[in-house]
Amino acid sequence: MTRRAETGAATEMSVLRTLAPDPLVIDDARRKIREANRAAGTRVVFLDDDPTGSQSVQGVPVLTRWRPDDLRWAFAQPASGFFILTNTRGLNDSEAASTVREVAAVIDRVAADLDVRYSLVTRSDSTLRGHYPLETDVLLEMGLQEGRPYDALLIAPAYIAAGRVTASDVHYVQEGHTFVPVGQTSYARDATFGFHSSDIREYVEEKTDGRIAAGDVRSLSLEDIRVGGPQRVRDIILSCSGAVPVIINALDDSDLDVVTLGLLLAEQSGARVLCRTGPSFVASRLGMAGRDPLSHAEIFAVGERSGNGLVVVGSHVELTSRQVSCLIDRLPEIETVELDVPRLLDPLQADAEVERCSVALTAALRRTDALLVSSRRQVTGDSGHSSLVIAQTVSQALVDLTRRVVQDVPLKWVLAKGGITSSDIATEGLGIRRALVAGQLFDGIVSVWLNDGEGGRGLEGLPYVVFAGNVGDEGTLADAVSMLRGSSPMRA
Repeated sequence: MTRRAETGAATEMSVLRTLAPDPLVIDDARRKIREANRAAGTRVVFLDDDPTGSQSVQGVPVLTRWRPDDLRWAFAQPASGFFILTNTRGLNDSEAASTVREVAAVIDRVAADLDVRYSLVTRSDSTLRGHYPLETDVLLEMGLQEGRPYDALLIAPAYIAAGRVTASDVHYVQEGHTFVPVGQTSYARDATFGFHSSDIREYVEEKTDGRIAAGDVRSLSLEDIRVGGPQRVRDIILSCSGAVPVIINALDDSDLDVVTLGLLLAEQSGARVLCRTGPSFVASRLGMAGRDPLSHAEIFAVGERSGNGLVVVGSHVELTSRQVSCLIDRLPEIETVELDVPRLLDPLQADAEVERCSVALTAALRRTDALLVSSRRQVTGDSGHSSLVIAQTVSQALVDLTRRVVQDVPLKWVLAKGGITSSDIATEGLGIRRALVAGQLFDGIVSVWLNDGEGGRGLEGLPYVVFAGNVGDEGTLADAVSMLRGSSPMRA
């Protein structure tokens, strides 16, 4: 993007903020939402397409599988909702559709057995990558088949803490001090989930191949939210039918609180609503107030674990590569093992490359903290599907290497960078089945899970840090590792 375009984007956002009505801040909004959830007896179940959706909450259970006994455990927890990690962003279309259908069916069966009411939210990327409309189409179709059709599909990608906001139906991503329309960012050029449109109405038309026209998409404007309040939100939702998409504009968390209160009013009046959202909506929907970032002592509240720490990086977004470089520069004592992706993709060299990395990583972790990172030059295929297959191959190699070192050396903590990477490392590399979100390392970003040990392998209480590929600045990864090591972040 040219400097003129950057200035234009920044100016546009400044104008939008100036022209928008003042935020409507409702006293004790989150408490009122919690009370409404309790009064309705509703548990909110977030189907998370990668593990990064928990960045705005704490004290919330996470499941990485969906057997009936796991769901019974989650429904029995005191939290008013929980996450199920579906990892559909790392699956192809047919796998993703099958997974969503299976998960939704099991949730419904167990909830019926327990006589528990629930509401589904599909949590996805705040930069609009992922299986849309596939995932919501599956759930909407299931609702029709069950005789419980949805009236509206709320689309709320905002992630306020990370600078992802929506105004006049255009979604923006903050890059430094500049707000850039998402269609002009590197995220829109994603090899698997790329797109062109920044206006979410046009994004819906683009991703549905014209099945839903931009002109048929509705929205809750900042004026609706900030002037009309929850009653206006309720009325607009109650006027919807046929699972019409409704874009949620939001520049502040207070905007999402107004929407949530209006949504609850609409549901009390009989509306059935499915939500597809970024992380910020999650906290609002649960009525969960923020908390200060975790300290090192809080992360290891039950005591320090033996061994050293492991950082695993598979994400290839530009920001992640810059963060890796900063980590290596700032903490040179951490030993780096780089997985050579071109060698991994060569059938004649793949086994030898994995073995080389395994030996090097095990030796490094016996001495100090270690960084396992895929080579930074991204290799893509000639289609979205082939690019996804390459990403899956790299992720599987990182999983295999993690699984090997877990058997050979104790781990004090693990940090995984990237959506697919953090999901696969958690479920396959470490065998995490159930966990609790302890909180975040920074305001609104980078969650810490505490493994409950149900999967065995001597990892009970292991702090597992879920670090999305697209959040923070260049020094955030180095800061996170410094905190896990028990030292204060040192900004250059």
